[in-house]
Amino acid sequence: MRQIPVDTTGATVMVAQPPQPKLKDKKTGQIATDIETGHTLLTVDVLFVLNGNAEVLTVTVAEPDVSGEMVTGAPVALTGLVARPWENEFNGQKRHGISFRAAAVTAHSLASSGKG
Repeated sequence: MRQIPVDTTGATVMVAQPPQPKLKDKKTGQIATDIETGHTLLTVDVLFVLNGNAEVLTVTVAEPDVSGEMVTGAPVALTGLVARPWENEFNGQKRHGISFRAAAVTAHSLASSGKG
């Protein structure tokens, strides 16, 4: 699978939605796990702001690699962020997009960032 490294230098990144378990199967509620480690996978919605453009990205990360207080608006660092193009077909409909995976998501305290 192709992986494209994402440079977060110069971007402002903050929590838009706190971490939630990633579902492998929405019908059964089965939670996704990392193939290599077996750790539960989480998704964190982050607001990614660069050069005056803002976008909400859903980032997948293993549960042990999320640290700090993940509250809405908290600034975060995304370590090892990669983008992965995907495509699938469901009920005859082709779909495609980009998924994001990070090695770690670390929140910085609002007090230390001067916002608290």
